[in-house]
Amino acid sequence: MSMTRTVSQNSTHYIILIAVIIAAGISQGLLLPVLAIFLERMGVSSGMNGLNAAALYVGSFGMTLVAERILGRLGFKKLIIGGLLLVMAALMAFPLFPSLGLWFVLRILVGVGDSALHYASQLWVLMMSTDRNRGRSISIYGMSYGIGFSIGPLGINLLNYGTAVPFFALAALYAALLVVVLLRLPDARPEKHSGSAAETRGRYRLSYRLAWFALIPAFLYGYMEAGLHSNFPVYGLRSGFTLEQISSLLPFIGIGGLILQLPLGIWSDRFGRKRVLTLSGFIGGISFLLIPFAGTNFWMVLILLTLAGGMVGSFFSLGLAYAADILPRAILPAANVVASFHFNMGSILGPNIGGAVMQTGWIGGVFVLLGLFYLIFSSLSPWFKGSPFKL
Repeated sequence: MSMTRTVSQNSTHYIILIAVIIAAGISQGLLLPVLAIFLERMGVSSGMNGLNAAALYVGSFGMTLVAERILGRLGFKKLIIGGLLLVMAALMAFPLFPSLGLWFVLRILVGVGDSALHYASQLWVLMMSTDRNRGRSISIYGMSYGIGFSIGPLGINLLNYGTAVPFFALAALYAALLVVVLLRLPDARPEKHSGSAAETRGRYRLSYRLAWFALIPAFLYGYMEAGLHSNFPVYGLRSGFTLEQISSLLPFIGIGGLILQLPLGIWSDRFGRKRVLTLSGFIGGISFLLIPFAGTNFWMVLILLTLAGGMVGSFFSLGLAYAADILPRAILPAANVVASFHFNMGSILGPNIGGAVMQTGWIGGVFVLLGLFYLIFSSLSPWFKGSPFKL
């Protein structure tokens, strides 16, 4: 039975996939700031803090290299189950073994598990969409992740009830979701394509050649997401914000994305994804550049984070949708791997570059560099002449 046919038979399956993405978003949105706060309180340098945070994306990067082959062998359901089990086990180990070195290993395991969840679910959603509704479908997927990522930082408040509470609460959520996946999700597999040599060899190279501009947003989104959620707690504490203010501000990055995710997806269907990506990157870049000038003005920082998050919160999903517009269907699994590779590279570099910049004393440099990267991306738009390609 084909993957597309399986999903179309029961909308419950689609809802379960969305729930998986929400849980993955909560996991990353909570772990990054909570562990960053722990390490800051332990006196760990901002550079080492960022390096430790990047471990999650080292694991995710490693999983990306083998995700396509594992999915082909196991199928969607088994890959999702494996990801849920791995993350759940790591979550319960964090508070039991408060060691910087062990946390690095546990973060790698969380990265492997989250990457498995992301790859299986986003490819499933992407391949069952059509040219006419792809922007809307992938935006709903992105909104779901954004919901989870926005809820995640609120878990900081659970620290008031004990250092282990956020981790065990998240593990309980994964356990409940695991039961649902076991009982209700079908054992579907991706469709296999047999065709020309171009379809079976050099697919990654072909993805780059035909859709390089559409694949850059995944890198920028990973850089922004991991960089801000790892570095902003440190930035906030050193700038003079309270812990409560930091936990209140962080969700607005995701809230902005939630507000504009679906409108941007619909507009990309109507006006073109390249145009929407270019304009969003420009406005988002300017917004990030202005944040250091807002100082400790809570409301001004909140507005700028919301605007920036709204503009670039759709970058990963819209970039994938744009790649799906350009590339033939047989290349989409490979393009999905490339996008995940870019996301993980950005996620690894974001916390490290941001932490290194703050260690020099230039704490505002975190946002200056981030803004410049988005502006550079927008300036590349005229050099890309992507058009649909069929083998």
